[in-house]
Amino acid sequence: MISSIPKIKHSDSGQFFLLAGPCAIEGEDMALRIAEEILRVTDRLKIPFIFKGSYRKANRSRIDSFAGIGDEKALKILRKVSETFDVPTVTDIHAANEAAMAAEYVDVLQIPAFLCRQTDLLVAAAETGKVVNIKKGQFLAPEAMQFAVKKVRDAGNAKVMITDRGTMFGYQDLIVDYRGIPAMQAFEAPVVLDITHSLQQPNQSSGVTGGKPQLIETVARAGVAVGVDGFFLETHHDPASAKSDGANMLRLDLLEGLMTRLAAIRSTINSL
Repeated sequence: MISSIPKIKHSDSGQFFLLAGPCAIEGEDMALRIAEEILRVTDRLKIPFIFKGSYRKANRSRIDSFAGIGDEKALKILRKVSETFDVPTVTDIHAANEAAMAAEYVDVLQIPAFLCRQTDLLVAAAETGKVVNIKKGQFLAPEAMQFAVKKVRDAGNAKVMITDRGTMFGYQDLIVDYRGIPAMQAFEAPVVLDITHSLQQPNQSSGVTGGKPQLIETVARAGVAVGVDGFFLETHHDPASAKSDGANMLRLDLLEGLMTRLAAIRSTINSL
């Protein structure tokens, strides 16, 4: 299914694929800068790459949190990234009426975890004919995701994948249950592990989400070991200044080392 995404490269390399980019599109220069570096790394390692950027952040802790630079402006930047570097792109949608609009600009439509049960949203995304990436709700067992996948397929679109971003554990932490990877692969859909949002610490008293980015590689290595199909991560050249989710992002200059080590583990596993 991944090989059917327009502009995707290295789909026959035997490596995991990667959805990566900033949490939110903050401007054209930062988007192009991040995309160029990720592409350099993934081309060297022959990792299929999809550039990620949210054109709008609809789920924020506080009303004064950054939400975006404007829908059309951000979507046009996503299109420019795709045209400049010849790569596919993915963005989130939050309501059914956004599906057709976003589909004019990107190759993959992503359903946020909190919205993975919203039938009208899933059907609208499916009806665009784009690949649909459904994030597993933090409140759902992996087995429950079969019903979200079925909604997309019943709407006439077989191009669907699932992303695990951890499960709520207590009030301010998330845990990745690696048993869920093969459980969701049984639905015959590629399964992605979100290695940055899985390390969020939501519901902080400040109203700003925290995180444990020092554990990104730990979570990712385990994902490779259990055979995940792809990874999702958010990265920024200066996470401390990022306007959204900076506390759990990977610093851009650490990306090459991380991907090199993960690709080596994947190559070893492929040879077993």
